[in-house]
Amino acid sequence: MNAFPLVGHGSLDDIFAWLPEGSIRVRRFLADANALAAQLPAERYLLNVCQDRYRFAVGFAAGLLAGKTSLQPASQSAETLRRIQHDFPDLVCLCDSEFDGLNLPRFDFPVLSAADPAEVTKVPEIPADHIAACLFTSGSTGTPMPHFKTWGGLVHSGWAGAERLNLLEHPHAIVGTVPVQHAFGFESTFLLALHGQCAFWSGKPFYPQDIVTALERVPRPRLLVTTPFHLSTLLASGLVLPAIDLLLSATAPLSMKLASEAENRFGVPLHEIYGSTETGQIASRRTTASQAWQLLPDIRLEQETGQTFASGGHVESKLELSDIIEILADGRFLLHGRCADLVNVAGKRSSLAYLNHQIAAISGVIDAAFFLPEETVPDGITRLCAFVVAPELNPQTLLAKLRERLDPVFLPRPLIFLDQLPRNSTGKLPISSLQALYAEQVEHAGR
Repeated sequence: MNAFPLVGHGSLDDIFAWLPEGSIRVRRFLADANALAAQLPAERYLLNVCQDRYRFAVGFAAGLLAGKTSLQPASQSAETLRRIQHDFPDLVCLCDSEFDGLNLPRFDFPVLSAADPAEVTKVPEIPADHIAACLFTSGSTGTPMPHFKTWGGLVHSGWAGAERLNLLEHPHAIVGTVPVQHAFGFESTFLLALHGQCAFWSGKPFYPQDIVTALERVPRPRLLVTTPFHLSTLLASGLVLPAIDLLLSATAPLSMKLASEAENRFGVPLHEIYGSTETGQIASRRTTASQAWQLLPDIRLEQETGQTFASGGHVESKLELSDIIEILADGRFLLHGRCADLVNVAGKRSSLAYLNHQIAAISGVIDAAFFLPEETVPDGITRLCAFVVAPELNPQTLLAKLRERLDPVFLPRPLIFLDQLPRNSTGKLPISSLQALYAEQVEHAGR
């Protein structure tokens, strides 16, 4: 039977994680996982909503040892939980904090003081074909959808990411601002520790001061795994930034301006990850060096009838990508926006990603997002609207600046100013949130 070890560290005494009280070594992690596995309820699915990254890791490993599958929704909204309960009735929630789980069965993370690391003498192996996890899309373009991952696929994903960042030879301490349940956070913090020989900070820092504090609590070399939203907020905070050795970003397009500022402030390279919940991470680039993406080892792209498909490596079947991709002669590729982002207004085409890039590049705009309402209007032309955070600009000035960048048909009507956009913990704007914002504005205008 083909199997892979639970962890890829060379020694049981390697550091696996950093907690506020100190380091956790591989031996202790495995002891905790064994102890928790013996206490888990009988349900087949483990809805792992632990907020502490170390307790999540112990829960995930315990689930593997007990033959379970970890359910990992990026969102824990009531609607998402109701859908998961309907699709996976044989589940239990593993919790480590307050959690509104509706009426889902709950198992609180126990005290594992009886776990004895001295009793751990070897690393257990997990069958490669075991369905280890079910990750869910973020819902940024619709209803979150489940995608199952085998243990073998996850191990290869961890290897591929670590190899691309040269972490197998030079392990880093990882601080992640992204929830570990999210595909990017799962791969680039947890899997990099599990099979990239790195160690992670157990917390989930969100605000700039929390990120600075977390970085200061782990030794160098340090890797900050973050998003454009968190990174922009951190750089604008005015705080003294600790030294780091590598930056990794994903979940949203990263502008050249932000990438350059981050590299100048930290004095280290910034890499972007490209992938999806369906495929996992499949490519990377250093944004300031090239707009082209380089595939991870053994990943292949094919194009058929205008669609692009990924396969090979840790992508275990041929999967369609949701982006418009131009494959270059040297095997690298360019992204030209998401298929779902394409908009057609009065016969003219653009993409929401391009429009968002143009409005965000205007001086004084802190955050912005275009939105195409699903409605029928008398002239048959649906008008784009845009939500914007720009406290130093007024609508007339902003529209004048947009006219210099956009065809008039893509000017937003209405242009809605807000104090902040309803981004989730990964910096994304779920379509449901934008729809609710637009409905609220329409209702307010009709009063």
